[in-house]
Amino acid sequence: MIRAPVLFTFIFKLIVHIVTRFGQIIMRKSVIAHNNRLQPETSTIFKPYTVMEKELLITNCTLLSEPYADLLPNQFISIKNGRIAETGRMNPEHDYSPGQVLDADGNLVMPGLINGHNHCGMSLFRGMADDLHLDSWLYNHIFPAETAHVDPEMVYWCTKLAAAEMILSGTTTVADCYLFSGQAATALSDSGMRGVIAHGVIDFPTPSVPDPEKNIEAVTTFIETCAAETLQQAKGLADRYNLRFFTHLAESRTEHQNIIEPQGTTPLKHLLNLGVLDPLTTCVHAVWLENDDLDILAASEAKVVTCPQSNLKLASGIAPVQAMLDRHICVGIGTDGCASNNSLDMFREMDMLAKIQKTISASPTAMGARQVLACATSSGSRAIGLTDCGTITPGSCADLIIINTQAAHLCPLYSQDLLVYAASGSDVDTVIIDGNVVMRARQILSFDLEEVLQQVNRRTLRS
Repeated sequence: MIRAPVLFTFIFKLIVHIVTRFGQIIMRKSVIAHNNRLQPETSTIFKPYTVMEKELLITNCTLLSEPYADLLPNQFISIKNGRIAETGRMNPEHDYSPGQVLDADGNLVMPGLINGHNHCGMSLFRGMADDLHLDSWLYNHIFPAETAHVDPEMVYWCTKLAAAEMILSGTTTVADCYLFSGQAATALSDSGMRGVIAHGVIDFPTPSVPDPEKNIEAVTTFIETCAAETLQQAKGLADRYNLRFFTHLAESRTEHQNIIEPQGTTPLKHLLNLGVLDPLTTCVHAVWLENDDLDILAASEAKVVTCPQSNLKLASGIAPVQAMLDRHICVGIGTDGCASNNSLDMFREMDMLAKIQKTISASPTAMGARQVLACATSSGSRAIGLTDCGTITPGSCADLIIINTQAAHLCPLYSQDLLVYAASGSDVDTVIIDGNVVMRARQILSFDLEEVLQQVNRRTLRS
């Protein structure tokens, strides 16, 4: 329910790379894969909303339009129909368009953060199984819990809980993959978030597709835990519809020995020889890559999403992100699911990414703060197949956040570098997605958070 007299439209983007337009509604699709396991989902349920004519004017802000831009004080931002229409310096003589006015009171406005990889529905399992090896965590705890507890209603409410955490910490777009993806899509839509929803396919029974033989029939967009033939079928289906294809890649040191019918000496070369690496492929994790793997990845123009805190918590390793950027590989940042993180705060991810890259490079100049900001905004957008998000420039999607820079730990604010090293999600005051004020003064306006908390608590594993 909406708890504010503000007009909201919640457009949900079921993404890929190609956009099918139905009037003002944008519907996109996506495919997600592991290179050695396949996890299926039901076909997507899309709940449409009509995009209404709307105007919003943000005044008196300090503007960070993109990661490498200068901080500009005393600015205004004009938003029309979910897009940035104009930005500039405040001027009493300027003829501002009528509409809703939001005074930023001198605080910082920046692009909304983009979470490039999440399993939103897994918020029910946060803190359930910590301090375990990846295989034990998955096979002895997560998979049994999913068998016992996952159903469409659970996915809806737990995805909505994840949406609340992300909105409260400044994330405006998420790339999500889990079971019952139709319900996840509806939950994100109802929450007012922009989403890239991927359907997984797996070669064993799951709550959403009990019969693995019906994977392809049930989803038509897929993958995650599969044989070589399934990977090729998944990529072929994605290519047929010009969709983005996501794959978990080289997350653990032992992954290659688990690949069914390996077609190369490394997981990356396995994908290369299967013909599934190209500019419409996004590789998630990408931890255990050799130097020639990185060269192959760069030549393919595939994208990467790194999940630093999840990889550290599971002791999976540290992705060579600086080496990727040196090869001009497009990199985004994801939290992974909060069952393995255990937070969805992208500010924590940015801080951690910068510092671990400096450590493994033995150089304090590695992975500069603005490179990290780009991975969480403009580059992160491209990594998941979006070309019109991640900046505050005329024509871009009006997805932005207002940071309370009056906090002691953000004063003085010499540059945006401090956002990476000192800010946290709790510093986010206001969130605007598609031109809609989804959170103001840290109050979520697009849905009833108390209802979500009650619904999730009712489903805890203690129940």
